[in-house]
Amino acid sequence: MPPAAASKLDYVPPDGGWGWAVVLGAFISIGFSYAFPKSLTVYFKEIQAYFSVSYSQIAWVSSVMLATMYAAGPIASILVNRYGSRPVVMVGGLMVSAGMILASFGTSIVHLYLCVGVIGGLGLALNLQPSLTIVGSYFLVKRPLANGLAMTGSPVVLFTLAPLNQFLFDSFGWRGSFLILGAIVMNCCVAGALMRPVNKNIKPIPKTAPPNGEVSEEKQDETKSEGCLKRFVDVSLFRHRGFLIYLIGNCVMFFGLFAPVVFLAPYARHQGIDEYSSALLLSIFAVVDMFVRPSTGFLGNTKWIRPKIQYFFSFAVLFNGVCHLLCPLAQGHAGLIVYTVFFGIAFGMLCALLFETLMDLIGAQRFSTAVGLVTIIECGPVLLGPPICGALVDSLGDYKYLFYMCGIILVGCGLFFFIMHYYNYKKLEEEKDKSASVETRTPEEEEVELKPSPGTHDEDGSGRRGLHCLRGSFGSKDSFSGVCGQRDECVDCHSCLPASAKGHGG
Repeated sequence: MPPAAASKLDYVPPDGGWGWAVVLGAFISIGFSYAFPKSLTVYFKEIQAYFSVSYSQIAWVSSVMLATMYAAGPIASILVNRYGSRPVVMVGGLMVSAGMILASFGTSIVHLYLCVGVIGGLGLALNLQPSLTIVGSYFLVKRPLANGLAMTGSPVVLFTLAPLNQFLFDSFGWRGSFLILGAIVMNCCVAGALMRPVNKNIKPIPKTAPPNGEVSEEKQDETKSEGCLKRFVDVSLFRHRGFLIYLIGNCVMFFGLFAPVVFLAPYARHQGIDEYSSALLLSIFAVVDMFVRPSTGFLGNTKWIRPKIQYFFSFAVLFNGVCHLLCPLAQGHAGLIVYTVFFGIAFGMLCALLFETLMDLIGAQRFSTAVGLVTIIECGPVLLGPPICGALVDSLGDYKYLFYMCGIILVGCGLFFFIMHYYNYKKLEEEKDKSASVETRTPEEEEVELKPSPGTHDEDGSGRRGLHCLRGSFGSKDSFSGVCGQRDECVDCHSCLPASAKGHGG
């Protein structure tokens, strides 16, 4: 496994400056990517009646949109690696806008599947991944804080779009609202324009040759990955220990991550709470989530948490699971408010760290490809999780079993992350110590003792011929097993000797 992720950068990120404008652009772009599909549910009831379709058929509009957004991750990776984040995000904004405008003229539900689901979902994919990638190229020391601020865009945009969509629907109907939303989402193009490529010529990091002429594992992985599928997909990531831990844990975690958000309001109504108070729970959840994400980024950037940030993420996953297991104990509206606050804290922590931990594991240079592979694999759990939970409610007739199931999944994933990241950190320390022992020499080892071999003196008696090198190896030269390979003429390694030794023998 490659060592520290930060060592993969051949430049020092600015950690500020124009980077904060990039964070603002990512805030807008990520906000629309995650919040837009959820906010469209306001129009579903009217669209369902207009086209005379079932609830299941209308629900596929947002499902296809989310599925396309996740499944198009590798396509976004290819485009970002080829053209950079700025043009990809701007094209994505245009695609979402075009999809909403075309959908406003739709004559069937299939038309909405294609325009909103496929075209809009692909546009959101081109907004999400480049925004996540470029933040990592501008920040290193303050990266957890920057990612936390960028991820805050999701609850803020959702909190804004929910009442706005209701107002637009009441004033213009669903067709007029789709036209206006097509114009609003063009703000993603403005966000993309802010994503100026980072100046990689600033403060270049000097590259040192590895000892004993060895090629480091990191360089071997990068060389192999450059040739994989013409640099489009870095399949060497599937041999990366940290990436596999992240991928396996997240795939299971996503089965129970979003279902509690989807079924929170129905669960409240099931307990006899009125619709207004049930909807208020989601508003409370969004407000708490909105403030927790940047706070989590700030905590993750501290010197106590940053070196072991994977443990912080593991705690956030475990915290979510515990909240869901305790949810059935919350009785009445007041009890559900308490649960919603703690759930908002736990969910905000997890979302703020979700992509920061991936970047910490594999580094900023490979993040674009990694997040594309992750999203396409996570597409299945994102789509299947809520329907499976809904089927559980239908079969057992009570929402509490849904929360029990999600809680067990997340607690198990949290424990899995704790154990595996402990193992990963331990292996990293062993690899670091092994690398340091090769590169670091004690003063005694640095002294080179020269012994003239009997009968091998030069004509001038300098003793330069037949010198035995008692040092095991010279810098980055090949190992000589205690004796210089040039037994008759120690000229090749003579340049490697310390200044004091060079004077010996002329």
